[in-house]
Amino acid sequence: MAQTGPNFYDDEAVFATYMGVRQRVDTPNDTLEKPVMMDLIQPINGKRILDLGCGNAAIGRELLAHGAASYTGIEGSHKMAAVATKTLADTAGQIIEQTIENWTYSHAAFDLVIAQLSLHYVADLAPICTQIFQTLTPAGLFVFSVEHPVITSSDKGWTSGTLRQDWVVDNYFTTGLRVTHWLGGTVQKYHRTVEDYFHLLNKAGFIIEDLREACPQREHFQEVQTYERRKRIPLFLILAARKPG
Repeated sequence: MAQTGPNFYDDEAVFATYMGVRQRVDTPNDTLEKPVMMDLIQPINGKRILDLGCGNAAIGRELLAHGAASYTGIEGSHKMAAVATKTLADTAGQIIEQTIENWTYSHAAFDLVIAQLSLHYVADLAPICTQIFQTLTPAGLFVFSVEHPVITSSDKGWTSGTLRQDWVVDNYFTTGLRVTHWLGGTVQKYHRTVEDYFHLLNKAGFIIEDLREACPQREHFQEVQTYERRKRIPLFLILAARKPG
């Protein structure tokens, strides 16, 4: 049976596999997604930061070390929340074990909201975008990454656990639930088009400031073969949107 995002990562085998994968050299998270996220959220000094689906909260520790006023991580997975709490143990950051959908968003409480590869696990993003808009201060910034829609559209041509060589884009405009075999488990994700993400932000009241596809940069890679492979197809879609001042 396919699991929701938080339940998926609470599976013992999946969690162990995921933590192992994140320790590899030249992971897409470190070489592609993180550099763009860090570029878009600057400056962070003095910012009150909310991280939706914070995972291990490693970025929270880094942001606090670079001058963030506060960091709050929301994490629905019990196992991930426990790791995140340990990550921030000697900092002023806090972790709240709650899903993105069920957490109560305080009004005008944050200057910056980030979400790294967590929103494609959320079935209905419209109310979440509205709540993020409300929890931001005027001129506050929302920056998030998701799996690129050319990836979420279809997983045909890929056997989980193997190095993917072919990417099939299919049923692109048929949006909604996708069930994917990944990390030794089966997970529910939600496919949306680039246009969908744009309109979700627009309807919530945001002004879209930037759109990135995490084009590979050689300086972020140790292995040239991995760099060359990553130039074949976009893995991530990253958007920055601002609440009007």
